[in-house]
Amino acid sequence: MNVEQTTLPKKYHDAVLHWQRHNFPDYGLLPENWQKYFPSDPEFCLCAKMEVGMADKVEVGDHKGERRREKPEELGEEPAKHLLAIIRAQASTEFGSIQQHEGTLARAQDDEDRFWVLRVMAEELRHGYQMFHLLVSQDWSQVSGQKAEQMVEEILSMQTGSHVLDAFNLEYDSFVDNVVFAAVIDRVGKYQLSMQRVCSYKPFAASMPPMLREEAFHLAAGVIPLRRWVQRAAQGNALITTNAIQKAFNKWMPRGLEMFGHEKGGDSNIKFGFKNMKNAEAQALYYDECRRMVADLNQRFIRARLPKLSPEEAEALAEKLLRDRGKHDGITHEDLIQLPDKAFFRRKGDSAFTMVGFAGETFTDVEEYVRHLKAHLPEPYLHSRDMKQYVESLRQVAAGTLTRDQAIKKMPTLKRVGGMCPCSKSVRWVMEEGASTPLSRN
Repeated sequence: MNVEQTTLPKKYHDAVLHWQRHNFPDYGLLPENWQKYFPSDPEFCLCAKMEVGMADKVEVGDHKGERRREKPEELGEEPAKHLLAIIRAQASTEFGSIQQHEGTLARAQDDEDRFWVLRVMAEELRHGYQMFHLLVSQDWSQVSGQKAEQMVEEILSMQTGSHVLDAFNLEYDSFVDNVVFAAVIDRVGKYQLSMQRVCSYKPFAASMPPMLREEAFHLAAGVIPLRRWVQRAAQGNALITTNAIQKAFNKWMPRGLEMFGHEKGGDSNIKFGFKNMKNAEAQALYYDECRRMVADLNQRFIRARLPKLSPEEAEALAEKLLRDRGKHDGITHEDLIQLPDKAFFRRKGDSAFTMVGFAGETFTDVEEYVRHLKAHLPEPYLHSRDMKQYVESLRQVAAGTLTRDQAIKKMPTLKRVGGMCPCSKSVRWVMEEGASTPLSRN
């Protein structure tokens, strides 16, 4: 492992720190407590990390075997626009995740869980910083139509509700969301970063290995607390239940599946050499991996009740209980966790607005489907603006006053903010070197 670290030019570095002060005020707690919770790990660095020694040859696509590109103009206009959209979306997800986590960070029951999520947030800040390094270290203006300052401003101006991907526009209801999000949504991140290691644009490819190593901790910050929680639930702890965990999975899994893009898409990513799998293939692998994660949680729940069983015996029992809808030694199928059907509660892709239930059943009556969603989603989420918009669109699709394609484009309602002080949710703090006034937006 050979990594080169660098910092952004001062105006951009300061912009990220300014954003952090307004959106991530708990950041300062991490260095104060690092040695207590992460004594074996190198201390956190807010910097860009580039893997040294990446292969020079394009690995997939139309230009396989050619030299990897090192400047946007070497990609060609269409591929450069496509990659720029990927970089900007990636940056949006990193900053969006921090905004979501911050809202419920203080609600963690255990300090260890809280500081694990705090570290995740700091590393997401670094990942966003990494994407800014890609945006400002080269000239993208020929394909973006914007100066680097404007692209940074736009990304830092986004709030929950205005990010590029739906998963980052949902408010958290409780600390259960912090943990399930890490287990489910950060797992999508692992797949995306893994696929993007082959990228024909060398600076982007070189960004992936350091991010992937950090992403492994993000998954652990979800899975390890979940393991503890299901064991506590099995032992009768009234403060955490598998039902609460189940409903959080039901909230986040549909959004995670949609982060791969439309199931029929992904050809351009292969053609341009940006990824090594199409959307449907990666999504299927992701879903199977989530299924294995849930199977592990279920066997841990059962072994907390029936410690004489081996992990293999407990997993087999869980499968039988779920298959037969049965009961064994006081454990019922309802005590266990299941993944919702891939088409459940979808608003993008092949299954968008198709009214498929948790177990794959189909509905024809929209109000019956809304009641089904009510039974399977977290109570606080039912009262969210996001859920209201979804149900309104679903009713219009069912009534024939809105097509599925129109409904897909309508979700979510994106609102860009900018042009004022960051205290008013904007980014005009990006400063020229040595200047005392904000940058012009011209």
